[in-house]
Amino acid sequence: MKKTIGFIGSGNMGGAIIAGLVGSALVSSNQIIASSVQEESLQSLKDKYAIRTTLDNKAVAAEADILFLAVKPNIYAPVIEEIKGAVKENVVIVTIAAGKSLEEIQERFGREIKIVRAMPNTPALVGEGMTGICANEMVSVAELTDVKTIFDSFGRTELISEYLMDAVTGVSGSSPALVFMFIESLADGAVRGGMPRQQAYKFAAQAVLGSAKMVLETGKHPGELKDMVCSPGGTTIEAVAELEKHGFRNAVISAVQTTIDKSIAMSKPAEH
Repeated sequence: MKKTIGFIGSGNMGGAIIAGLVGSALVSSNQIIASSVQEESLQSLKDKYAIRTTLDNKAVAAEADILFLAVKPNIYAPVIEEIKGAVKENVVIVTIAAGKSLEEIQERFGREIKIVRAMPNTPALVGEGMTGICANEMVSVAELTDVKTIFDSFGRTELISEYLMDAVTGVSGSSPALVFMFIESLADGAVRGGMPRQQAYKFAAQAVLGSAKMVLETGKHPGELKDMVCSPGGTTIEAVAELEKHGFRNAVISAVQTTIDKSIAMSKPAEH
């Protein structure tokens, strides 16, 4: 890909995308430029991935063909106000913030502009990200393909309708934190049973990784895969019964719904 990819913001998600891009060799390090108010985080990215960095958001905006807004949702307004006069005429803006609609971003730029809305997740850092993307009518098929290729370089990507973006936030954008809690809990159980903690983390994490791969590669319903493990009168069905007794499924469903509700609440009309 012969384009300059810019990042305004160098936090966890921006850093994960940069790591994925560099690791996939889709672009060279020199094609990536990032800015931030955090000098230490910029220096860390520069040291790790040999990308170009600057403290000047406008410099990144002026150079980028594809520009990622990788800042927190609460500072989108001032950042866009700062850069909207500096971006290229045909730039593709990629927003990765929860609750920021295509319409709101366009209103903040004050003109018709190409925008792709994306919800990635932090497993991008290890090449196993999951991203939902949608775009406004200004974005061409070729441009959307370029953005999708970027996200595909460090995981899987699905094109979705914008109304599903809040659900994506719940099921994949925020859910790694829930999965990490589950892995930690599995490991705690093993430690309780006498296993050293680091070994317990390895067993638990690999079990989750392998289970997820079975869902993706076999195409079987998760319930069918669960039943394959549950022998009559065996150990696993006892564990399933214990989780059901404590409302495991309902707790997870409620957690995802809470995330969706929060994402919806963060969607507010642009201020003028």
